[in-house]
Amino acid sequence: MALLTDSVRLPTRALGNTGMNITAVGLGAWAIGGTEWGNHDDAVAVRVIRRALERGVNWIDTAPIYGLGHSEELVRQALQATPAAERPYVFTKCGLDWDEQRPDAPPRRVGSAANVRREVDQSLRRLGIERIDLYQMHWPADDVGLEVYWNTLLELKKAGKVRAVGLSNHSVEQLECAERLGHVESLQPPFSAIRRQAAAEIAWCHAHQTGVIVYSPMQAGLLSGTFTRERARALPKEDWRSGNALFTGEALDRNLQLAEALRPVAERHGATVASVAVAWVLAWPGVTGAIVGARSPAHVDGWIGAAGLTLTVADLREIAAAIERSGAGSGPALRPVDGSGVDARPGGPQR
Repeated sequence: MALLTDSVRLPTRALGNTGMNITAVGLGAWAIGGTEWGNHDDAVAVRVIRRALERGVNWIDTAPIYGLGHSEELVRQALQATPAAERPYVFTKCGLDWDEQRPDAPPRRVGSAANVRREVDQSLRRLGIERIDLYQMHWPADDVGLEVYWNTLLELKKAGKVRAVGLSNHSVEQLECAERLGHVESLQPPFSAIRRQAAAEIAWCHAHQTGVIVYSPMQAGLLSGTFTRERARALPKEDWRSGNALFTGEALDRNLQLAEALRPVAERHGATVASVAVAWVLAWPGVTGAIVGARSPAHVDGWIGAAGLTLTVADLREIAAAIERSGAGSGPALRPVDGSGVDARPGGPQR
């Protein structure tokens, strides 16, 4: 699919060796299509997607499990009036199956060839497109080995139903297993200044020409700069965050302390806290782009600036110190040396 021809242009990065150049930020369609975030309005969801495209975003990430197919249907609705030449890249996934009779039950992680083939056809129909730009296995399957579903994805690419294939939520060991069968073109791990454990997987991708699109760079709103303890207490029961450990007790205090520490950095750049949180992720070597959610057009406006925001080495060191001081999350707080010659570690060499 061609890039958007709108007058708004955001910086792009090569997604591994897929031939796709994607904007540094992409729209995540879970929050607007899934039921786990509380009530939502479909008309607002469509406006969110269109607002992201107006601001220059050229890719959308969705999945069948988001709203049990509803997220994909909303993407189709939002893109119906968009000429094919201007349509954004559409990324979706497979591997999570639900029970139609018990939609509230936890989904099953399935990877049989028959199930993957059924899912891709259903996604193509819901999305209203002829080819999916990036198709990823959502989680490691419980019913079959990795080689079964990875070989099936490779076959789907060869058949032309998908342009590129990747994995989501897979370990370095699993990436290496898949790579022996066929190139892993992308990885989608969780990564934020709070949740930093995927650094090893990102480093593997960096070394293997595998694109990385991280999810939850603002940690579900905790690093947006607008989240508060009062808001955490007011989350409805149907919102998954209401029962999540990161949103309660001491963990919440540490996370909000870190978010507040991003504010001086944001003020120096004339940016929002949300944009700084996303830009921190984008500064990590190996990260191609960040999937960012929104439940209103205003949310898009709040983080879109991250696409063009470059944090300095001093900024990154300040944020690393804040991470360590707050005790928020786990994983490395400082990015490793990358090919640019910049080291964000204290005392590291400069460009």
